[in-house]
Amino acid sequence: MALRFQGVDFYDADGLLTEEERAVRDTVRAWVDDNVIPVIGEHYVAGKFPTHLVPQMAELGLFGANLPEEFGCAGLNNVAYGLIMQELERGDSGVRSFASVQGALVMYPIYEFGSDEQKRRWLPELASGRRIGCFGLTEPDYGSNPGGMITVAKETKEGWVLNGAKMWITNGSTADVAIVWAKTARLDDPGSIRGFIVPTDAKGFAAKDQQGKLSLRASDTSELVLQDVCVPKEALLPKSAGLKSPLMCLTAARYGIAWGAVGSAMACYDEAVRYAKARVVFDRPIGGFQLQQARLVEMLTEITKAQLLCLQLGRLKDQGKMSPQQVSLAKRNNVSMATDVARESRRLLGASGILAEYQAMRHLANLESVYTYEGTHDIHTLILGQEITGLSAFN
Repeated sequence: MALRFQGVDFYDADGLLTEEERAVRDTVRAWVDDNVIPVIGEHYVAGKFPTHLVPQMAELGLFGANLPEEFGCAGLNNVAYGLIMQELERGDSGVRSFASVQGALVMYPIYEFGSDEQKRRWLPELASGRRIGCFGLTEPDYGSNPGGMITVAKETKEGWVLNGAKMWITNGSTADVAIVWAKTARLDDPGSIRGFIVPTDAKGFAAKDQQGKLSLRASDTSELVLQDVCVPKEALLPKSAGLKSPLMCLTAARYGIAWGAVGSAMACYDEAVRYAKARVVFDRPIGGFQLQQARLVEMLTEITKAQLLCLQLGRLKDQGKMSPQQVSLAKRNNVSMATDVARESRRLLGASGILAEYQAMRHLANLESVYTYEGTHDIHTLILGQEITGLSAFN
């Protein structure tokens, strides 16, 4: 039996958590150890998401966990939600991505921008895992500039007709419903962007799996094509208006990513420490050599800093004081940190580090995608630069 994860907590961050937050974290931690870690390497190599985990995740209340209980959600605070994302990504970025999309990018926009009827209809179904969702914003030619989208929605007497394409869509081929963002007026008018709830079995809707991925292999990634897709008037998210609406969803998702990246780093660090103590070279454990100790010290230092950053960010979010720029800093820092930790862990493991039975290479490959999606590292740099100087470098 594999050794259970004991955590990485050099500054006693546990002491800053409430009893409920620790209980949530420990529950998800044990579930990941028992259900994700034993199978994820196999699924990663096969390029398949472990769909059998979805009902278990729903049973634990991991979908939209920070949304109200009246809609079948767990009603947790945002620190507890972040700890869930941390532990899921400790298992694999693809598992965390599934929960993140379901909660932050599908359930959240319905909760934030939807009608009461839409909330009552969709949120319990999504929270229970009976329905799976995806989020369609990014387009083949518009990633970092989502306002340039060319997907359009034309209003008719019966409802709306959508035409366009979306790219790099997590859960796209398995989703029952898609939150699709489209322009409803002039293509050069960013204020015309609205959100729609689109059933994926609608005529003219198609999802095609992305082939050849070398990262996030245990995750479904698709291209969505909408060709004269007709939806009723009730499909429109009535409170959505302009680019600000989907960007609010991305802020919610990036918050979870900041926590999730810490989980990836913790997994790699823990594996590196165990390996350094057990692997004998020149008649002694490699953990006794200065080079490997230096690697481990740098890993622990950066993980500790990121843990405290996340915790304060979560407290600010729970107090209603969190800004999108603060989320940008956390996403940018923590994903870069985790990528470095995964790389150094892989190197410490030597040749063994490239094997699927170890975690480092899988996390490293995944994090290269996380470094890019939900706002690239460089885009978040420019967001923070504008916040510091008041000057935009985007145009």
